[in-house]
Amino acid sequence: MLVGLGLIVLGFIIIGLDGAPHGNGVLGLTVGPIVTLAGFIFEFYAIFAKAEKS
Repeated sequence: MLVGLGLIVLGFIIIGLDGAPHGNGVLGLTVGPIVTLAGFIFEFYAIFAKAEKS
């Protein structure tokens, strides 16, 4: 679960690193949100995988 949390934080950091005004560059509109979404998907998978084993 820490990996998913790390991906979410990394995605937000990538969005913040975008040099275009208001985050309208490639990092802010494409790469960052994809990394953040991957983190959320990883978190949901980790939660549901643990729930099935219990």
